[in-house]
Amino acid sequence: MAKLLLIAGILYLGWWLLLRPRPKAKSISEAEACDILGVSPTADAADVRAAHRRLVSAVHPDRGGSAGLTRRINAARDVLLRERS
Repeated sequence: MAKLLLIAGILYLGWWLLLRPRPKAKSISEAEACDILGVSPTADAADVRAAHRRLVSAVHPDRGGSAGLTRRINAARDVLLRERS
């Protein structure tokens, strides 16, 4: 019986890690991304990268910052660089 419970637990853990449904990430608008990074809507890719680097260095989780805030800053960078490519 104990072996059966162990196998069921391992199968559940595998499902949870690999196959469980995950919530979709909320996309942000270009205007919201500009507000997050503190750049103008006409900023070029170099300005976006510089603002991203400045903000992430201050709020990165390795430096005691927030992982959620770092994700938002990365998402803002991705949106703005996608628009400028």
